Amino acid sequence: MSEFDFNASALRTIALEAEAVAAMAGRINGDFTQACQLIMHCQGRIIVTGMGKSGHIGNKIASTLASTGSPAFFVHPGEASHGDLGMITRDDVVVAISNSGNTAEIVTLLPLIKRLDIPLISMTGDRQSLLAEAANINLDVSVDEEACPLNLAPTTSTTVTLVMGDALAIALLEARGFTAEDFAFSHPGGALGRKLLLRVCDIMHSGDEVPRVNESSLLKDALLEMTAKGFGLTTVVDAQNTLIGVFTDGDLRRVVDNQVDINSATIGEVMTRGGNAIDANILAAQALNIMESKKITALVVEDEAHHPLGVLHMHDILRAGVI
Repeated sequence: MSEFDFNASALRTIALEAEAVAAMAGRINGDFTQACQLIMHCQGRIIVTGMGKSGHIGNKIASTLASTGSPAFFVHPGEASHGDLGMITRDDVVVAISNSGNTAEIVTLLPLIKRLDIPLISMTGDRQSLLAEAANINLDVSVDEEACPLNLAPTTSTTVTLVMGDALAIALLEARGFTAEDFAFSHPGGALGRKLLLRVCDIMHSGDEVPRVNESSLLKDALLEMTAKGFGLTTVVDAQNTLIGVFTDGDLRRVVDNQVDINSATIGEVMTRGGNAIDANILAAQALNIMESKKITALVVEDEAHHPLGVLHMHDILRAGVI
């Protein structure tokens, strides 16, 4: 048996689906605009339904809509006929997906959707189908042929439908002015959510954990404070508890190199004045960028009056999963 050319088959599939997706550009017209406006004015949720492979695509479209600012969920059309139709209210919009437009489980729901006067958007491959004609707006997702050489397995048609769903979701996202922070609120458990939501004040060390010495303190006492708190630095404050500088492990190395007397020198003589201090309300991801750019592992956190509030260490950011 001759060796099958898997690469040629894959390239044919890619070419067919890419061509079908490109052809969709001519169908982004007034119908698409009306579908977006219908969803934008929806007072309830977007109910997506579809059977078989269309159902799998519909599930993904519902998930994308929900995570980009358009509340949506998927309802299986078979289950809808056995009680789940009660999940749909008059304030909702239904998006029904069927390549043929005549899927029995969805057609069965049409009289009930019409009786409740629920707006219906269809995605079909046949504009003369039962579903397309019953819908308020039909989005054309027809294809010339499936990538399947038998022209049977839903392949090109499901890809085109998925792209149409993505086009809807992103158009709505932009129209709503949906931001990265809004997206993070929908994904609080993921790395993106932590990067966009977690602030320095959420993970910094504060209170008695903050190393603190006065400018007149002896260097040896400052070293004891640094060792006790374990951040590799100590803040240096004046009589009003205003941050005037820091003393770090790097400063200590310079002290040793310069053969400074640790027992007699004051911290004010050897500290770094000013130093790197951040606001407690900035994102932890921003603090990480500062650490990386400055090549340091800890930052002092201060308030508006320049009083030290806390210390943030690289290990805190790692434990929080920001990286």
